[in-house]
Amino acid sequence: MKLTILGCYAATPRTITNPTSQVLEIRNRMFLIDCGEGTQVQLRKNKLKFSKINHIFISHLHGDHFYGLVGLISTFMLLNRQTDLHVYGPKGIKEIILLQLRYSNSYTGYNLYFHELDSKESEVVFEDDKVLVKTIPLKHRIYTNGYLFQEKAKERKLNIEAVEKYNIDVVYYRKIKYGGDIKLEDGTIIPNAELTFDPEPAKSYAFCSDTMYDESIIPIIEKCDVLYHETTFLESEADKAESTMHSTAKQAAMIAQKANVKDLILGHYSTRYSNIELFRQEALTIHPNVLLADDGVVFEFE
Repeated sequence: MKLTILGCYAATPRTITNPTSQVLEIRNRMFLIDCGEGTQVQLRKNKLKFSKINHIFISHLHGDHFYGLVGLISTFMLLNRQTDLHVYGPKGIKEIILLQLRYSNSYTGYNLYFHELDSKESEVVFEDDKVLVKTIPLKHRIYTNGYLFQEKAKERKLNIEAVEKYNIDVVYYRKIKYGGDIKLEDGTIIPNAELTFDPEPAKSYAFCSDTMYDESIIPIIEKCDVLYHETTFLESEADKAESTMHSTAKQAAMIAQKANVKDLILGHYSTRYSNIELFRQEALTIHPNVLLADDGVVFEFE
């Protein structure tokens, strides 16, 4: 599982920082999460192929999280994209994007599908044979969702020595990998546990963008491997966090600790702070495993 941070700062873009956008690569899928201004440039800087992005997840309709979307959609058109593109986001995102395309006389040569969300309960929005994505309802000034990305259980690993010992034909290997027992010609049942090794544990990643401290998300993200949680303010500005419906580094760490997540990644820093290390130091007082997002930083989780 690989996470590339394209932008992770709050509010207005600067020459040295970018608003929220990141790419998650999991089980050979590449998901774009949020699309603030500058996303296209950051994709190129990080040498990420545009053509591999087929699913875009937008948390909410504040500009620093989606103003780069129409530009990216238009660039896909200029690159003669043919593959379908799916956009997941709050109700209204379809109207906004299509209006921009219509009045600029820009029409895609590929199928563009919008999956508009308005549920206040967690729901599955994407699923295939390897990955499942569900929403994480967040509390912000407008309708907002985070997203939980979960790997499905991987195939079990063949114990070649055991398989050869029982002289099992290769045509049954797939069945064995998916947990099936094998019946020999003499009627003997060989349990799957004798023929395979446990697979690597499935991984999960939770993205929680703009939100105030909210313990109701804990059951959704409980025991996930990695949690990205916004930390717009330090605890010294907790009053500002509450009035703007954002979180502090300490509050993000409290969520991570109560949800028993393995690694916490901090991001969405207010540009009022000159040293983001302050966020990590504050969070470390609550949660032991704290990482700092920053533009261009890549995290790999084995």
